[in-house]
Amino acid sequence: MARLTSLLSAATVAACLALPASAGAATAIDFFFPVPVDGKLAKEMQRLVKLFNEEHPEIQVTPAYTGNYDETKIKAQAAAAAGKPPAVVLMSANFVYELALQDQILPLDPMIEADGTSKDAFMEDFWPALHKNAEFNGHVWAVPYHNSTPLLYYNTDHFQEVGLDPDQPPVTWQDWVDAAKKLTVRDGDQVERYGLTMSGSYDMLGWTMSALTMSNGGLYYNPDWGGEVYYDTPSMLGALTLWDDLIHKHKVTPEGVVDNKGVSSSFLAGQTSMVILSTGSLSFIRENMEGHYKVAFVPKNVRNAVAIGGASLVMFKGATEEQQQAGWTFANWLTTPENLGSWSRFTGYFAPRQSSYALPEMQQFLDENPDAAVALDQLRFAQPWFATYNTVAVRKALEDEVQAVLSGTKKPKEALEAAQANADAIMKPFVDSTALALPN
Repeated sequence: MARLTSLLSAATVAACLALPASAGAATAIDFFFPVPVDGKLAKEMQRLVKLFNEEHPEIQVTPAYTGNYDETKIKAQAAAAAGKPPAVVLMSANFVYELALQDQILPLDPMIEADGTSKDAFMEDFWPALHKNAEFNGHVWAVPYHNSTPLLYYNTDHFQEVGLDPDQPPVTWQDWVDAAKKLTVRDGDQVERYGLTMSGSYDMLGWTMSALTMSNGGLYYNPDWGGEVYYDTPSMLGALTLWDDLIHKHKVTPEGVVDNKGVSSSFLAGQTSMVILSTGSLSFIRENMEGHYKVAFVPKNVRNAVAIGGASLVMFKGATEEQQQAGWTFANWLTTPENLGSWSRFTGYFAPRQSSYALPEMQQFLDENPDAAVALDQLRFAQPWFATYNTVAVRKALEDEVQAVLSGTKKPKEALEAAQANADAIMKPFVDSTALALPN
């Protein structure tokens, strides 16, 4: 037994000596990532991390799928509080502001400058609409990774069936309501096919309300200061009244809260003719739709406008210098034009770097899949996504009230008044410490 132990010890020493010097010094980091849309994104992300680890033996990235955007934020903050911060997190783009306010993430300027470039030069290649959620208060806080806008998906077979031109999607809210009425199929009081379905799930609900409010001429929040939201305003009242009318007046949209999967599955099953979904759902719909479909801008009442969505890479404080450098190497690798283009083609999210679209493989992809270009066209009307002090709670203050309207237990005006009061109460500590903190 003693001889066996001795042989094993000798073999272990020999194996260690045979390893490259860098293998024993591999810097281990954790990477948290969400999957907020349908599809096999988690499996693809794990493949990418495996490829990175093979190409960078001096770094060992451990990927962790962390649920949806809200869950990922909670888990990353909990890990940091426990003394085990993930070096890199793919975080909803609208959480970056709050994480910076709470001093939980690193400004990326030192690493950008260490690479011999400036902040402006670093951000120049990213679409301008993405800058506001990544760069503020004089620092770059996040690297855009996968981004989206909401799109109108519509079943062109259904359009032809009721005499609508599949090449002329609804442009205005009036067009939209008229089309939804024609597309809805009834058997007596029973609805067999709805004209339009939109998600009532947390996060997607707030994003959709933002798009409707912006296209009604309004704003969801103050993009320059995190202490104001504009819930109790005419533009948002009009947006919510439209949704309420679609359900309870026109009866062309299902009552109650339909979750994200319910929206996509009803569209794929032909149970609804139009839906609002993320650009990030595009590949999933393309691969699974048996009939024919197209995508279009979100219809407008006053103007074309939507909010940016998606996620960016952030780096949490608390990691060692070696881990921070390893995390920066990983973030840069994930966001090369080639890797962002590949992820865009796999998912449906648009690539945040403009240079990705100069690649021959991206040009060929757009030629073969023109629906992937619609979100890019809509980018010129895109605005930053809602970001405030205590973002999730402030967003849910609205979403809880909107869900009550969708379920028929509240009317739009009273719901928005309550949402505004609740949001104001949540933001009060920040408001008192900033805009209402006056000189003596």
